[in-house]
Amino acid sequence: MRILGIESSAKAASVCMWDDGKILCETFSNNGLTHSKTVLSMIQDMMRQSDISIDSIDKIAISAGPGSFTGLRIGAAVVQGLSWSKDIPCVGVSTLEAMVQNVRGFDGLLCPVMDARAGQVYQASFKWQDGEIVRVCDDRAITIADLDTEIKNEERVVLLGDGAELCYKNLTHTNLCLTYENVRYPRAWGVCEVAKDKEGSHAYELKLEYLRKPQAERERLARLNKE
Repeated sequence: MRILGIESSAKAASVCMWDDGKILCETFSNNGLTHSKTVLSMIQDMMRQSDISIDSIDKIAISAGPGSFTGLRIGAAVVQGLSWSKDIPCVGVSTLEAMVQNVRGFDGLLCPVMDARAGQVYQASFKWQDGEIVRVCDDRAITIADLDTEIKNEERVVLLGDGAELCYKNLTHTNLCLTYENVRYPRAWGVCEVAKDKEGSHAYELKLEYLRKPQAERERLARLNKE
């Protein structure tokens, strides 16, 4: 099974060519450029360097949220374009579940967090048990204060994601582990790992999970409520 994985849900972007558990090629970029300028060119460069054609891909996988509204839509547009052109099945996976693939084997509560602004983070909890990553709760938007209360009885909490430093500074838990940069951010290989056993579908069936309304919509509703 050969999978093209795409991660564009956060500030960093990455693409990966995965083949039955082996990373054939992966490209990661955290240079601040918009994903509309980087993702497609990263895919083209990766496929050229690895001498792999689009016709040899069995499945295309993407992080489908939560995350940046713009980043998710850009990734979805790229996936749908590639999928439609060659009729390749595509799969959307949880950004947070893909992210924790980076920290397999870590003891403690695995806590991926993405900065959702306004004192909130996108978050889910996982644990490493019997050689597998086990989900503890669903993906959600939660305030940092509520997260602090929820994890207070955990022996050890492993923070990763672009909200990791924010939480590390604001959580009161006494045994927080801030992961190193090389495993902190979501990567496309993790997207492939989560997608490997999921059945692909047509591109038009791909659904993104925003968890919250876009900021512009929230501001519009706030104005309406005041009026």
